[in-house]
Amino acid sequence: MTIDLTRRTLLQLAGAASLVMAAAAAARAEGNPQGVGPTYASRTPMRVGMVTLRVKNLDKVADYYRDVIGLTVMARSANVATLGTAGITLLVLEAHPDAAIEPRNAAGLYHTAFLMPTRKDLARWLVHAASHRVKLSGFADHLVSESVYLDDPEGNGIEVYADRDPSQWQWSEGSVKMAADELNIPDLLSLTNTRVADYAKAPDGLRVGHMHLRVGDLAQAERFYHGTIGLDPTRRRGGAAFLSSGHYHHHLGMNVWQSQGAGQRDDATTGLVWFSLVTEKQDLLAAQEERLREAGARVTALADGVEAIDPWGTRVRLLKV
Repeated sequence: MTIDLTRRTLLQLAGAASLVMAAAAAARAEGNPQGVGPTYASRTPMRVGMVTLRVKNLDKVADYYRDVIGLTVMARSANVATLGTAGITLLVLEAHPDAAIEPRNAAGLYHTAFLMPTRKDLARWLVHAASHRVKLSGFADHLVSESVYLDDPEGNGIEVYADRDPSQWQWSEGSVKMAADELNIPDLLSLTNTRVADYAKAPDGLRVGHMHLRVGDLAQAERFYHGTIGLDPTRRRGGAAFLSSGHYHHHLGMNVWQSQGAGQRDDATTGLVWFSLVTEKQDLLAAQEERLREAGARVTALADGVEAIDPWGTRVRLLKV
């Protein structure tokens, strides 16, 4: 297939008049050598495991993550679709046809961020997205990573990104430098053949690199996810906070850009049901559970860990793998 992949094409897909505008559109979405990406993000004491979403139209949304992101449908029934890569579950979709679409000013999911193993994989995926006329919402160079933004058919935010080499991340007093600069698309696309779409499926190393949540109060969110869950702050700016494990730039982003003052989430709406943070360290999991119980958080025991509920009703599962 011959693909007309030009600067103009990408701008049309993003609905922007310039790449500067596209970068600005992504600015609120936060702010390598081959093989660094998920290897680094997944070798930390804690990392993101998987995500479960409540959707109205299971077939339409499942097909989107299969066809656009390239996830493999590992199991599918009338009510549930399980998707992932290399036999690893990354996303579960639960059908709730009568659910209302969660409003964007509610607490909940801002985006799920799929981390490509390499920068070349991100370039290959971008050619794939352009060839299929996938609507994009923005591009950004975050200094620590390069990102493309889009939304699934029900408005759940998605980021597809690749990390830069951690040696290029700039840290100062525990804070990592991030930005939302213009993405150098020509340089990114120089890594692949833009006239041939060869992204048949997601690479085996694709993982959920981080989650980004809408919360009702940033300080309260930091008390829960830092003070109780145990993630370390890495940056705070302009109504957003970023936290991680093991000196990654962030496994979790949180913002109040649209959701300042939001109350409890409505379980009858679409959106994030729960996401997991996983660890191989039993002592770390035990310490998390102890802090949660001491803080009076809502905690449910699971076979391989615990489920806690944040102040707005978002569920996070802390699991031993």
